[in-house]
Amino acid sequence: MGIHYRQIDLEERCQLRGMIEQGFSITKIAHHLGRDRRTIQRELSRNSTARGEYKPDTASRFSWARRLRGSRCQRCSQLHETVTSSLAMGWTPQQISGWLQHKHGDAVISHETIYRYIYSPHGRQLKLSRYLPHHHAKRGYRRRKGERRIPIPDRVPIDHRPQEANDRSQLGHWEGDLVHFTNKSDILLTLQERKSRYWIMQRVPRRDSETVSNAIIDALHPFPSQLLKSITHDNGGEFAKHKAVEEKLGLPAYFCEPHSPWQRGAIENGNGRLRIDLPRKTKLENYTDRDIQDLALLYNNTPRKCLGYRTPAEAIINEIDAALEM
Repeated sequence: MGIHYRQIDLEERCQLRGMIEQGFSITKIAHHLGRDRRTIQRELSRNSTARGEYKPDTASRFSWARRLRGSRCQRCSQLHETVTSSLAMGWTPQQISGWLQHKHGDAVISHETIYRYIYSPHGRQLKLSRYLPHHHAKRGYRRRKGERRIPIPDRVPIDHRPQEANDRSQLGHWEGDLVHFTNKSDILLTLQERKSRYWIMQRVPRRDSETVSNAIIDALHPFPSQLLKSITHDNGGEFAKHKAVEEKLGLPAYFCEPHSPWQRGAIENGNGRLRIDLPRKTKLENYTDRDIQDLALLYNNTPRKCLGYRTPAEAIINEIDAALEM
């Protein structure tokens, strides 16, 4: 579940005013009220008068009026049209904010303001979250009830991963993940090579560690040793038998820090693209293995800006040819 935030009420505002008059610091006030010091700072900066005075009744009216008038996206029809149409075209809030700043030469609206509007009552009524890459209906990390992570033996953190993998200067460093669907038996193994962005997808019947490790071996076994330098996973128990992959392919595994998906940016971005063609409600029983391979082939033959508009297939072939000539 997400974090529940309780608005500051009039009683707390009266206590806040009294402690300000007594010369208490922001930190002591926050500790006494059981609030974060940034909450107190924000309350004073947003709800003080023009003369800088803080009055509890005035602060309550300011807060009430701000909630009543809604967000900037809701008040400004032109900005609302720009934001909603851009979201519908697949733009992220960061891209919208950056494009508006580039167009007008100054910051127009921050990406955080757009996110707040998307998850506001008005934004939820318009179902704007469906335009986001992952279609999350709520913000924040939500732990599954009863979920316990399986310890991963011989886990090597991502800090020990070779620098060539971090800066994408060497071919053969992979990232792996599982993509799940509404039907729990529908699982796809996805693998992406970091430098060339070459993409592999394979259906997996179960998510136990032995099945997943065998699937990784089957998927990467045809590649030469020059293309098998390392692989990076999250901390899911399905990757617990990474040593079996290393013994078979000579492919050491590295693991991200908990709740840090950006440390595997390539595979996370690829899975986001995959959700466009295979949403979560997709039934994999309607797709043959050939259909899945055709979809991977489509991705591998799509030009990428980061590759100088070459395709991943062209990039990996060129890298292999260059390695063989050395």
